[in-house]
Amino acid sequence: MSSHREAPEIAKDPVADSADLYAFVSPDRPDSVTLIANYVPLQLPSGGPNFFEFGDDVRYEIHVDNDGDARPDVTYRFEFTTEVTNPNSFLYNTGPIESLDSGNWNRRQFYSLTRVADGREHRLAHRLPCPPCNVGPLSTPAYAELARQATFRLSTGERVFAGQRADGFFVDLGAVFDLGTLRPFQQLHVAGRKVFRAEGEPVNATDRMNVHSIALQVPLDRVRRPAARYGVGDPASVIGVWTTASRRQVRVRGGDAGADVATGPYVQVSRLGNPLFNEVIVPMSRKDLWNSLPPSEDKRFARFVEQPELAALLPALYPGVFPNLDRLTKAKTARADLVALLLTGLPSGLVDGFTNATGEVQADLLRLNTAIPPSPKPDRFGVLGGDLAGFPNGRRVGDDVVTVALRAIAGLTVPLVDRAFTPDAAAATVTPGLSAADVTAPFLDRFPYLGLPYDGVANPAAA
Repeated sequence: MSSHREAPEIAKDPVADSADLYAFVSPDRPDSVTLIANYVPLQLPSGGPNFFEFGDDVRYEIHVDNDGDARPDVTYRFEFTTEVTNPNSFLYNTGPIESLDSGNWNRRQFYSLTRVADGREHRLAHRLPCPPCNVGPLSTPAYAELARQATFRLSTGERVFAGQRADGFFVDLGAVFDLGTLRPFQQLHVAGRKVFRAEGEPVNATDRMNVHSIALQVPLDRVRRPAARYGVGDPASVIGVWTTASRRQVRVRGGDAGADVATGPYVQVSRLGNPLFNEVIVPMSRKDLWNSLPPSEDKRFARFVEQPELAALLPALYPGVFPNLDRLTKAKTARADLVALLLTGLPSGLVDGFTNATGEVQADLLRLNTAIPPSPKPDRFGVLGGDLAGFPNGRRVGDDVVTVALRAIAGLTVPLVDRAFTPDAAAATVTPGLSAADVTAPFLDRFPYLGLPYDGVANPAAA
């Protein structure tokens, strides 16, 4: 979760594993949209001497659909190159790294950024440096300054950053995957009544872990299609975002003296739109297939959205807690609310003053209505909490997407499409019990928003 280890094959390839995707109108630059794609999840900060990095053999891309066909109209492509300064040293650095061109830094990464639009490729930047990993106070004594040096404003208007950040996703992984334990009422679990006597304290399993982030801040006119106006109800205001990672189709391993050779066309091995879609909605046997397909093929997975397995499991795991949801799932009622939330966007009329619908094509996209300004007081429950600038209208770094998703699956959003349905009282309270306050590294109020990465010396997980 969000998609840190969501499919069998990509779990074996963390360098290409898309962990989280964010898309929101920038609070510090409301004439732009911020897009953040995280890769290489669950990094132990002390993981040296081979610290984490992007893959030179992976093509990372952030895609934007602005006309509702679930196909990319604008793509930002990142490709990385690693250089070793001293091939005779085993060390990542031989002294303090105080600048991006420090002679003490032995293993550096650079990247090129290409924008693809209207069938044309435009190289925006070449050999932009990534910052180093946050090794510790002796090796990276002024890490915030290194990160600042690695944040660039391009002549075309984009801001860009690629490098290590603190993982901002908060989730009680250990409890959730222990037969669906939800600590706020774990004592009601069918198998846990003799084990749990009271509510348990949730644990943020991803806290003090790092990720590698690709972050872009893009002027709105670079991602929206041309239109006469961009009001909340205008289709041109809505964009759909997803991220992918691709590898060459063929890889030949070298002999004793030869290096590996990758050749052939690029093949998609990972993607991510809405948080938790492949993690929770798609069944195990189809997760790898889903990762290989474009969003335009997601109609093939619509039945798992219409009747999600978790909606049937909640009443079974917590007897008597979700009686209305139990009747709904046993009636095999197609969940039109979840289809709207995840596959088409919410049309006008369901939530006052809001829509992020992209049309009839069913696709897992992170949909963002760019005409809705940033909220001065963000609510972590987003649209469910009355904050139209939050998830599922895009996703901000502090949005509690796990709670929103759980409450939606538990039936809280059914009345959007069926006024006769009454959600169970528990549907409005179900939660893993975590928030952004449970992320040790504070989020930033400016680009790139995710906190500075944890270092391997001060991190308790290193002990």
